[in-house]
Amino acid sequence: MAIVTLPSQFFMVAGKGDSEYALNAFDLALLDAGIGNLNLIKVSSILPPSAQEVEPVQFPPGELISIAYAEKTSHIKGEIIAAAVAVAIPQNKNHNGLIMEHSGAGTAKEIEEIVRNKAEIGMKYRNYKIKEIKSVSIEHTTINIGAVIAGVVLF
Repeated sequence: MAIVTLPSQFFMVAGKGDSEYALNAFDLALLDAGIGNLNLIKVSSILPPSAQEVEPVQFPPGELISIAYAEKTSHIKGEIIAAAVAVAIPQNKNHNGLIMEHSGAGTAKEIEEIVRNKAEIGMKYRNYKIKEIKSVSIEHTTINIGAVIAGVVLF
C-alpha cells in the first residue's frame, strides 16, 4: 500500500512568456511563475481541509510538485490571453476547500471574475459556507506565441 501525504500548505503562482515556439513560451511562463525547474503533477480542484496559505517556497530543481492550474497559449499576434485560479476556503475547517481554474482570450480582470464565480458556484453545490475566496490572475498580449499560467501549488 502506498503512503499518501495530504497536502497541508499551498501558494498561488502566475506567469507569462512569449517565444517562437509554443513549448518555449509555456516554459517561459513557468519560469516567470517561479515553477519552471520543477516537475508538475496536475491535480484536480480540491483543497484539503485546514490547508494553510504560505509564501512561495523554493523547491529543489526536479522536485515533483502537485499543482492545480490553468494555462493558455496563443499563436494570434496581438491577442490578449489570461489565466486565473481561485481558492474558496470554507468557514468550517473540517470541510475541504475548492480550487477553480480558468483561462482564455480576455483580460486578467475578466478571467479572474469568471474563476471566482466558478468557486462560489462549486461551494454552493457542496452546501459549504465561504469564509473567503483568494485568487490570482495574469494576462499577456501575444507578440510571437504567447503563454500564461496561473496555479495553486499544494504540498
